[in-house]
This record gives sequence, C-alpha cells and structure tokens, in this order.
Amino acid sequence: MDRRLAGYLLGLAVLVADQATKYWVLHGLHLQDGSRLAVLPVVNFVLVWNHGITFGMFAGAGAKVLLATIASAVIIALCVWLWRSRNWPTVLAIGAITGGAIGNVADRLRYGAVVDFIQAHIAGIYFPWVFNVGDSAICCGVAVLMLESLLRRSPVAAGDRQR
Repeated sequence: MDRRLAGYLLGLAVLVADQATKYWVLHGLHLQDGSRLAVLPVVNFVLVWNHGITFGMFAGAGAKVLLATIASAVIIALCVWLWRSRNWPTVLAIGAITGGAIGNVADRLRYGAVVDFIQAHIAGIYFPWVFNVGDSAICCGVAVLMLESLLRRSPVAAGDRQR
C-alpha cells in the first residue's frame, strides 16, 4: 500500500472513530454536562464542552470562527506535509494528527465547542483534562513525530565521515 494512502486512511479512521464515539456519548449515553459514568477502574466518561482550544484557552465569544479557520489552515499544512513525507512513522503520525484535528474542527463548527468525555484517574488522582479520541490521536501522533525526530540519523556526506 502506498504510504500516503495509508496516512490519509488512518486520518479517516481516526475521524470516523472520533465522531462515532462523540455521537454515542451525546446520543447513546445521554450524558448530561458534568455527569460521570465509570467505565473502567481508571477511566470515567464525563461530558465536557471545550469552548476554547487546548486546556480551554481562548474560550471567549466569537472565537469559534477564528479557531476553526486557524485549525483548517493547519490541517491543510498537515496534508501537504503528509504528501511530501517519505517515511512510514511520519506519514502515519501526521495522518493521526490530521484525523483528530478535523474531528475537533467539525465539533467546533457544529456545536460551537469540542466534545470531550474521557477522564483518566488512578488512586483518587485525576488527570487534569478531559479529552476525546481525536485528542488522543493528536497526542500520540505528536509523540511519534518527536521520537522519530530524536531517533532519526542524519545523512552524512561522503567527505564528512570521520575515519
């Protein structure tokens, strides 16, 4: 399979999973704002509407269109980066990031806020943010890009090799 196609298909899969889980939380579970449903000993579902961006920043009125426009520009840049990328880890990471970003932009345009619902905790200590499938894909994709960048060996020119 062509790596570009794989990257775009992964992005599509993340987008579908993100939107399907948000639909299920909103229309299947009928969670109310702030209500909690224990799913696993370390995971709750808690409906939170994120009107801002990361960690709720810039949640003021009128920010919806601006944030969606900026995110759309970033998504276009990610698609170009994916198209130009040559290695599998980068292509798949960008695909995951793009799918998550599109899912969050769709929420912002549809609802005016991003639907977050996954709350992680252990031994009474709660992760400080509630997130969604798209957010998880974005974080995993960024982690892969960082690791790939740190572990990548730079090509060495023939004249620069040490003997």
